[in-house]
Amino acid sequence: MKGIWLNMAEIELSALSKQCLDRRIGNIEKLADVVGTWERERNAIGATVRWRFNKNDARTKLQRHYFNLQN
Repeated sequence: MKGIWLNMAEIELSALSKQCLDRRIGNIEKLADVVGTWERERNAIGATVRWRFNKNDARTKLQRHYFNLQN
């Protein structure tokens, strides 16, 4: 499960991009303010990542990558 934190970071950055950075922001101070507001709102609502891809899904989808123990 080493890569889970990276997946979560990618999901959060995607949300930031879609919800906050979908427009031109003229200067770094305004960018910091907009991102800070977005972050406080995400934290206030307790935004979390809901995993939809579970172990069984992985085994089905990635079956060809698993070592065949029967051989």
